[in-house]
Amino acid sequence: YHQDVGQEVDLAYCREHDIPVFRREVGGGAVYLDGDQLFYQLVIRRDNPLVPAGKEAFYRQFLEPVAEAYTAIGIPARYRPINDVVTAEGRKISGTGAAEMGDCLVLVGNIIMDFDYETMVRVLKVPDEKFRDKVHKSLRESLTTIKRELGAVPPLGKIKEVLIRCFEGVLGPLERAELPPQVRAKVEE
Repeated sequence: YHQDVGQEVDLAYCREHDIPVFRREVGGGAVYLDGDQLFYQLVIRRDNPLVPAGKEAFYRQFLEPVAEAYTAIGIPARYRPINDVVTAEGRKISGTGAAEMGDCLVLVGNIIMDFDYETMVRVLKVPDEKFRDKVHKSLRESLTTIKRELGAVPPLGKIKEVLIRCFEGVLGPLERAELPPQVRAKVEE
């Protein structure tokens, strides 16, 4: 949303390979999202007493449960200010973004089960192949996944269960609910 997509993303490559490009209102730069990531969104009214004052406190409050979830599945992780979840070695293992939308604060993030580094580097617009190789190397050094850390990915149901339990530690008991039909229609659109 805050970037010039034509300068950041190779739109021709994305069209040729049927990779849809979406703009999002939450912060953060261009990212590659696929089915090897579990996404969560927290939408909370800013007047909710669970919302701490200040951006760093907000991120800490709601990203520590993500770090706890990684730790619970066997990957020691921690919150790193201002908006990262990293392994004990300091490699990023979750992408996050946030925005103020109306009366709400929105936090989005992912649990990275596996990651297609090659496609991520390919969809970015870079000056030449030598630079692309440097970006690829840097990305592999700074970003890790559950599969890289554990050698295999636990069942998706277990990951979801652990993440929900960790968020309940901050938010209180959560109840399963169906998305309203108008939201489902928008998702399909």
